[in-house]
Amino acid sequence: MTQSVKRSSDTSRASDGALKEGFILPPVRKIAFTRLLQILICIVATSISLSSNAEILSIIESKSISEIWLNPGAYSYHFQKDKGFDNNNIGLGGEYRYSTTGSVMLGFFHNSDRNTSHYVVWHWQPLELGPVHLGAVVGVVDGYPQMLDGGWFPAVIPMLSVEYQNIGANLLLVPSYQNRLHGAISLQLKLRVL
Repeated sequence: MTQSVKRSSDTSRASDGALKEGFILPPVRKIAFTRLLQILICIVATSISLSSNAEILSIIESKSISEIWLNPGAYSYHFQKDKGFDNNNIGLGGEYRYSTTGSVMLGFFHNSDRNTSHYVVWHWQPLELGPVHLGAVVGVVDGYPQMLDGGWFPAVIPMLSVEYQNIGANLLLVPSYQNRLHGAISLQLKLRVL
């Protein structure tokens, strides 16, 4: 028992030493995500304050449009940091926006459990707060081993979006579900291609 305590102590000293010697990849990722989130919040807050005649929260009028957006997956910040989840959820996704309030999205990504997930969802955002559109995605996802042995399962995820000309970002609040799915805030950048 004394040896295991000593090993644990030695391991923590080694990791402290590694951090002191310049091992900065994990802190940089965390700082980069935090900084990107802060910038996004500042842009939204500035846009809201500059809209002098905009209501605080309003309903978006649904109008037909035709846009195609692509995304490279997402970066996630998990609430349970001690579980070792993979925050880099790289993949490829597409979104066909058929109206100002709705779109369909599909794609795949490397999930937090280090497996490949696929998704098909309907994205509905009927509310806006300045330039921020608020709503949720509803659909099906697979690839999480603790949920139906990795099979397809239904999902409802709150989401907000900000778009400017041909670039945009989606911020998703992924809820935890028992010990099968683990909560996170996921940031997905996107590019309009049509």
